[in-house]
Amino acid sequence: MLTEHVHIMSLLGTAEEIVGRKKFQKVVYIGKQLGMPFHEKYGFHMYGPYSEELTIRLDELKQFGFIRETHEECSGYSQYRYQLAESGREYLTKTTRSWTCDDEKVVVDELNACTSKFLELTATILYLQPASKEEVIERVWTLKKTQNYSLEDINEAYALIARWKQSIAESTLTH
Repeated sequence: MLTEHVHIMSLLGTAEEIVGRKKFQKVVYIGKQLGMPFHEKYGFHMYGPYSEELTIRLDELKQFGFIRETHEECSGYSQYRYQLAESGREYLTKTTRSWTCDDEKVVVDELNACTSKFLELTATILYLQPASKEEVIERVWTLKKTQNYSLEDINEAYALIARWKQSIAESTLTH
């Protein structure tokens, strides 16, 4: 099994469940920017950073039977739930390439608790860096005009990014 597939499975095992394709994309992108071992290539799309590679990996993992994707209809739109299947859990116990530790689990749990809309903002901020905060704010308000992000939302995203980076950096130093 390829290392990148194992990283995705480790993430899903840590999160237990991720609800939404957009949320999955943003959790992986933000995790990558924080220093977690994701290597998918991302481009900027309508909902912020998006990786075709991640979409393909998820499809492959589903075909291998290592993850479960459950489709639901919710108020006129489709929603997808992702969970690690038992065969995926068994595979992870046989590999030494699993990467999560307690500090990363805290970050993954916090990312997973955020709304997709907030993760879209956070991922967009990270994508626009290293521009100055003022430039990022202007670009967010231009690119994401319909989302109506407030300055308070943007400041909250910056604060969480800083905290998550510190948490991941500390876990790297202790492991």
